[in-house]
Formats: sequence, structure tokens, C-alpha cells
Amino acid sequence: MNRVLSLMVLLCLPVSTAIGQDPVKVAPKQCKVDFENDQVRVLRWNLGPHEKTPMHEHPATVTVFLTEGQARFTSPDGKTREADTKAGQVVWSAAEKHASENLSAKPAEVIQIELKTKPATAR
Repeated sequence: MNRVLSLMVLLCLPVSTAIGQDPVKVAPKQCKVDFENDQVRVLRWNLGPHEKTPMHEHPATVTVFLTEGQARFTSPDGKTREADTKAGQVVWSAAEKHASENLSAKPAEVIQIELKTKPATAR
């Protein structure tokens, strides 16, 4: 179930030839950078009903679903998986490549926090 939720986290991406690219570059109308520093990048995803996004990749992420929804995720090998999420749900996922499709008749909004580096330890 965690795997399915992790995939939904990526509620933003279907099949394309652009495998492994930055989501902000391959889906600029759907994905915007809200904040960035040397440790994290915060992305805001807005997908219309039944909208698809191209194949892209993320480092490890924490995803916050702002709306409930249903999505289909496609991995580079062509395998698909569907996931349902609820508004307010928070999910962690490891780095991965995928494409997705909003299967809902409603818009979907997601915040993703991409982890760039391990935080420095306190001295």
C-alpha cells in the first residue's frame, strides 16, 4: 500500500520519451518551484481532470496531497499502477522515475518536497 501511495505521490506524469528528466522542465504548465535551497526543492503540481504528465524522475520526496484523487503511474519498463489518495495525506517515497495520469474528473493539487542532500549533523 505504501508503494501505491508513493506512486500517487507522483500524481503527475504519463508516458513520454523524456525518461529521467526534471519535472519542472518537462511539465512546466503543471509543475512549478515554490521554494528551493541547497537541501530541498518544493514543487507545486496542478493537474487538470484526466491530464497526463511526461516521464520524469525525482530524488527521495515527501508529498502532501492537497486534494483527493486517483492516478495511474507508469514506470520506464511500461508497468502501470493505480493509486487513490485523500486530501491532507502525506507520503514519503524513494527516488524514482515515472509518468502519471490524473484519473479523476476533478483537478488535482500536490506539494512535493524533493530532498537534495542529507542535512548536516549538529556539532
